[in-house]
Amino acid sequence: MFETTSRPVPVTKEMVKKAYRKVKANKGSAGVDKESLEDFEVNLLDNLYVLWNRMNSGSYFPKPVRSVSIPKANGKKRVLGIPTVNDRIAQQVVKDYLEPRLEAQFQDQSYGYRPLKSAHQAVAAVHENVLRYAWVIDMDIKSFFDEVDHELLMKAVERHVAEPWVKMYIRRWLESPAQQPDGTLIQKGGQGTPQGGVISPLLANLFLHYVLDKWLLKQYPGVAFVRYADDIVIHCHTETEAKQLLEAIRARLAECKLRLSEEKTKMVYCQNYRRPKRKDYGKKFDFLGFTFKPKPIISKKGGLFLGYGSTISQKAQSRIIEGWKQLRWHRRSDLTMQDIADQINLQMVGIIRYYGKFKLRGLQPLMKRFEFRLAKWVLNKYRKFRGSYGEAHKWISELKISYPAMFYYWTVFKHV
Repeated sequence: MFETTSRPVPVTKEMVKKAYRKVKANKGSAGVDKESLEDFEVNLLDNLYVLWNRMNSGSYFPKPVRSVSIPKANGKKRVLGIPTVNDRIAQQVVKDYLEPRLEAQFQDQSYGYRPLKSAHQAVAAVHENVLRYAWVIDMDIKSFFDEVDHELLMKAVERHVAEPWVKMYIRRWLESPAQQPDGTLIQKGGQGTPQGGVISPLLANLFLHYVLDKWLLKQYPGVAFVRYADDIVIHCHTETEAKQLLEAIRARLAECKLRLSEEKTKMVYCQNYRRPKRKDYGKKFDFLGFTFKPKPIISKKGGLFLGYGSTISQKAQSRIIEGWKQLRWHRRSDLTMQDIADQINLQMVGIIRYYGKFKLRGLQPLMKRFEFRLAKWVLNKYRKFRGSYGEAHKWISELKISYPAMFYYWTVFKHV
C-alpha cells in the first residue's frame, strides 16, 4: 500500500507543496542558515523545486540544527533543536507519508501530537481513571529527547517502513549535529532527536509505543495509563501493585537505554471520601498544566464531600503571572485601558479555554491576580486615587458596568 515500484523516491511536487503549507501555518524561527520563512518565500517556487529534486534523487542532506535554550519553570533550561525551513519542509513530507500507517498501530492511551487527539482528552482520561484507581505513578523520563537511542529507534522504524529512502532520510536527520550559539558543532553520538524537529514527535511516539504502551498492555493489563508524548500517568489499584510496577518500569527503561527522573517520579494516593486516609504518600500530581488533588465537591443535594479532581497548576499560574509582570504595562501611563485589553485579550481567551475547560471557577484566583495588576496600572496613571487599591478596584468595577466586553475575562467572570 505504501510502497512504489515506479521510482526509488516517490516524492511528488504536490507532497512538497502540501508540506510547505503546513510548515508555514506552524511558523517557527530560522535555522542555522538564518533563512526565515519570509526569506524562503522570496524565491518560493525555485526553492520548493530544488528541495523536491534533491529528495527524489537522494542528494538531499539536512543542515545542522540550531540549538536554542529556553528557561523551564524549575529554573533549568530546555534545549530545542531548530531545523532550517528547508529541513522542516522535508521532514513534513516524510511525516505526512508515514503518519497514516503508524497511527494505525498506536494505542488509544497515547494522546500527544496525534491527529484528532488533544491534551484535553488526555486530562479527561486521567479524570476518569482517578475515580476507578486509588494509586498513581506520576512518571517522568529523564532527558527523553536527548537520550533516545538511534539504533533502537531505527529498529522500531524498520518494523513498519520498508522503503530505503524513508529510512535513509530519518537516519540523516537523527545524525544531524547541533550547532551551538558560538558555532560549535555537537555530534549526536547515537542518541537524541531534537525537540523542535517536525518529525521528532512522531518518532518519539513510535519509540514509546514499543517501550511502554504495548509493554504495559501486555505485561500489566489490569492497570490504566495515559501518555502525552513523554508525559505519562499510570493508574494502579493498590500500593503493592504500584510499587512493583514502578520497579518493573525502571528495569524496562534501562533495557531500552532510558531512565527515570527520580526526583520527578513519585507514587500518589488519590484520596477521596470513599478511600481511607493515608499520611505516608503525597496526594497530588501535575499533568499537562493541571494539578490533580483532593478537593471539596458540592453534591446535587447541596452537601459537600471530598472528591478528587483538577485545577490549574501552581506552576502554570506562576508562569502566566510572570509573563504579565514582564509586559510592565502597569508602568505605562501612556496606555489606555483599551490598549491593555487589546494586548491581553487573545491570551486570556487561550488561558480560559484551556485551563477553564473542566472547572471554570478554578481560574478566579488567577483573574484576581490580573485585576490586581490592572489596579496597579490605575494607581500609576490616575494620581487622584492616592494609592488606594480599594478605590482603584471600585473604579474598575464601574468601568465593567459601562464596558462589559472590554476584557474577555469580564464577559466570562461577572463578579471577579
